[in-house]
Amino acid sequence: MAFSLGSLLQKFSGSIGKREGSVLGIDVGASSAKIVQLRASRGAAILETYGEIALGPYGNQPIGKAVKLSPEKTAQALTDLMKEANVTARSGGLSIPFSSSLVSVLDLPKVDKEALKRMVPIEARKYIPVPVSEVTLDWFVIPQEEGEKSAFDRVAPEGPQKPKGQEVLLVAIHNDTLTNFQTIAQAADIKIEFYEIEIFSAIRSVLGHGLAPVLVVDLGAATTKMYVVERGVVRFTHLVTSGGQQMTETLARTLEWDFEKAERIKRERGLNDSNAYSAEENEKIKSAMLSTLTRVFSEVNRVLLSYGQRYNKNVSHVVLTGGGASLPGLAEQAKLMLSADVEIADPFARTEAPAFLGDVLRDIGPGFSVSVGLVLRKLKGA
Repeated sequence: MAFSLGSLLQKFSGSIGKREGSVLGIDVGASSAKIVQLRASRGAAILETYGEIALGPYGNQPIGKAVKLSPEKTAQALTDLMKEANVTARSGGLSIPFSSSLVSVLDLPKVDKEALKRMVPIEARKYIPVPVSEVTLDWFVIPQEEGEKSAFDRVAPEGPQKPKGQEVLLVAIHNDTLTNFQTIAQAADIKIEFYEIEIFSAIRSVLGHGLAPVLVVDLGAATTKMYVVERGVVRFTHLVTSGGQQMTETLARTLEWDFEKAERIKRERGLNDSNAYSAEENEKIKSAMLSTLTRVFSEVNRVLLSYGQRYNKNVSHVVLTGGGASLPGLAEQAKLMLSADVEIADPFARTEAPAFLGDVLRDIGPGFSVSVGLVLRKLKGA
């Protein structure tokens, strides 16, 4: 396999290095593409430009719709985006969608590195629904916690004691996905220095260095991704096929609006009441959007409970990220519906930008978590 993931499973801490020049972080999502350009200066990541472009129109669909574009159409969208955002850099990192990858924790016997290299591909066959030759694999041995038993020991069934093992974080990406992204990069005249599954990029830009488990909820257009991160390691992942597009479609049906109007109203007012509508209309709008959010948040609570039962640890903190996390009024509603403290991601807080952009960057920030995280990986010399 000719592709290199650049050692996909990187550590997420570190200081900004002395790398010169500007770096791009490119995130191609289901309904839009986002780009961030940063440069390192005196230990800080300086924001130079950023931008987002809807992909729907490139597939003859309205803004906000999830689409599957050809590599050539995607490259055209990125070219237009870079032009509109005045992007000057031409190299950086590109995210791989979580839906195009597999992330799993394997329980394996404790063996040396050479034995592990032989064992992981064999064990991976149990989790990967295609031949191992069709994917690119990477893995990382999860360090045991000092002073207490590992998760492997905690979840072992009762009965005869198993020999102590080790946990290995396994990642697999289909080679066809990497081929498509290479085609996109070449057509858009971008040099991709590394690929990274989106969840790892988001973790880098939205989480601090705490040891307690945190649940990151990425609210996308077509899907909602959930992953528990503990001590910088992804321990649990879950995918829900509900997102912002479904919210818009429900709103459009309920109020008998077209998709474009429902999408615009959702983005402008969200869950907040508006003087432009009667009390009855405001209630209908809110109820329509909550129908999707209720299903998503019930899954979030299920993940919180499941992780607590499996590992005997409470996940007390939830970070909402992704474009859907910018929905007006979401934070207040999430605090009512989730059994944990809630925070909206603010990835641009890890960068330096003009003060007058502060409010704007906080509002749009959740949607740029992956883009910012990609660049931080390069600037930190990870």
